[in-house]
Amino acid sequence: MERTDRVPPRLLLHPAGFLALGFGSGLTPIAPGTAGTLAAIPVYLLMQNLTMPVYATVTGLLFLVGIPVCAWMMRRLGMHDHPAIVWDEVVGYLITMMAAPGGWEWVLVGFVLFRLFDIAKPWPIRWCDRQVEGGLGIMLDDLLAGVFAALVIQLLYVIL
Repeated sequence: MERTDRVPPRLLLHPAGFLALGFGSGLTPIAPGTAGTLAAIPVYLLMQNLTMPVYATVTGLLFLVGIPVCAWMMRRLGMHDHPAIVWDEVVGYLITMMAAPGGWEWVLVGFVLFRLFDIAKPWPIRWCDRQVEGGLGIMLDDLLAGVFAALVIQLLYVIL
C-alpha cells in the first residue's frame, strides 16, 4: 500500500493520533512500518522485566486500545490501514517478544522476524489483512505476525 497523501503532524497532538502514529514514527516518509517497529523496542525494553501475566495483560490492553485508536486515525486519513498507522506494529512487536529470551540478539531477531511476517503476510495473515475491516482489521494481521514470529523465536531458542 502506498502513501497517497501527507499526514498532518498536528494529529500527534491528539492522544489517539499519538498512539496510532507510533509516537510519530509513522510519519517517516520511507518504511513507516519498520520505523513503528523500531519505536516498539524501547516500549519492549521498559516491559521486559514484567512477569509474564502482567506483560501479557499490558500487551492485551494495548491491543484492545489499538482497535479504536487505529479506527479513529483511519477515519481521519480516509484510508483503511494507511501506512502511517503503525500502532499495530508496536503491539505486534510486543507480541513477538512476549516470551523471548533476554539479550540484544533476541531483540534483533524478534525485529527481523516480525518485519518478515508483517511484510510477507503468509496465510492466514494475508487473509485477515484483506478481509477484516476497521480498527480490528488493522490490528489483527499484526497480532498474527507477532504470534508467528514469537513461535519461530521459541523454536530457534530450543534448537540453538
